Amino acid sequence: MFGEILQKFAENSPVTVMVRGLLEHLLNADQLDRWFESTRQKQYTRDILFSSLVALLLQVVLKTRASVNAAYRHADIQASIVAVYEKLKGVELVTSQALVRHIAMETQAMIEHMAGGHPPLLPGFRVKYLDGNCLEASEHRLKVLRDTSAGPLPGKSLVVFDPQWGIATDVFPCEDGHAQERALLNAVADTIQPNDVWVADRNFCVLRFLFQIHRQRAFFILRQHAKLPFKPLSELIFIGQSATGAVYEQAIELTSAEGDVLRLRRVEVHLKTATRDGAMVLSIITNLAADIADARVVAEIYRTRWGIETAFQKLEKHLHSEINTLGYPKAALFGFCLALVAFNLYAVVMAALRAVYPNDDIDQNLSEYYLAEEIGTTMTGMVMAIPDAEWNVFANASLIDVSERLLDLARRVHLPTYLKTKRGPKKPRTPRTKFKGKPHVSTAKLLAGT
Repeated sequence: MFGEILQKFAENSPVTVMVRGLLEHLLNADQLDRWFESTRQKQYTRDILFSSLVALLLQVVLKTRASVNAAYRHADIQASIVAVYEKLKGVELVTSQALVRHIAMETQAMIEHMAGGHPPLLPGFRVKYLDGNCLEASEHRLKVLRDTSAGPLPGKSLVVFDPQWGIATDVFPCEDGHAQERALLNAVADTIQPNDVWVADRNFCVLRFLFQIHRQRAFFILRQHAKLPFKPLSELIFIGQSATGAVYEQAIELTSAEGDVLRLRRVEVHLKTATRDGAMVLSIITNLAADIADARVVAEIYRTRWGIETAFQKLEKHLHSEINTLGYPKAALFGFCLALVAFNLYAVVMAALRAVYPNDDIDQNLSEYYLAEEIGTTMTGMVMAIPDAEWNVFANASLIDVSERLLDLARRVHLPTYLKTKRGPKKPRTPRTKFKGKPHVSTAKLLAGT
């Protein structure tokens, strides 16, 4: 199936070959440049191809290069680094968003073919987690930032995450780092489909957004905002116990600014353990009927919303998702969107492993840190060692053929290499009472007992 050199990498580092194969299939230069021409609005290609920008920035996102400048020094781009930065700062938000959507559709199709998804949280419905992400402050490289003491925010975005497939399916980027997340909800509302179930925190519990979801014959499970005006229609009724606490429910009514009335269920979870903000009662509202999801199911689905927080942590920990040397908002948001693309590629690798090893609880036992470390250390050497033509087995293959090759590579993965290191409970810290007032002490003398 592979050439001699590629075969050696497939045997010794199959996960790295999987990621590179996915890059070749989904982001190969010819297809990507054709896609860009059909998607762009104002930006155009002159000396630097869109595929060259993606290849350059992906090296930084995947941590195979430390910076854009370092990646540029090893790239075959016939333009100056200044021209590259000029091109990056002009990447349109619609392009960044469309790239995430495009790759999400492709990766979901692969995961479905490999049967590597998770069981649906609510059969017959598509659950979508919604959360916001504010990019970290950039360095003060731009002229307009050099005399500012405050941290310059290059943008923020809303991200939609699908827990069944384990991928980021959509993103709504905004250049204004100070914008309210709620200001982006109209764009989100345009994407609502019937039978969606939107799960989000109280920041998104906005009257207008709730009615927009309901009018599209979709559903929501949202933590109630303290200022949401509602009319109780019944007393709280005890439903039962959940993993996190006692569950109660009552009927409530909302009235829109236009006078429309919406009857909902309000679920209260009296928690065994306080939330991060110290709350002992969690209030959740939903328009799902009780025969579809009882109060305990509603509470459990909301609890799983922390999955998107975990996804953001993985983006930050395993990928360079927020490149703070990119001060221009469009460039910084493009980098973040490429991190979402890379996250989805990792999701395909995890899905292939779940499909091949269904009894090993891949999500709980496999360390994505060790996976990312191996990919980061192996990728550069693999790129230099393997001729481009050998990757045509991925670049020119159908989605089904690529999926089957990924499953074959997953069977070669030696799982014990990537298992998480389990440790016991932390021991209490020993009080440091000796040698107080001394600047230092000799470790060798202490070990010798002198």
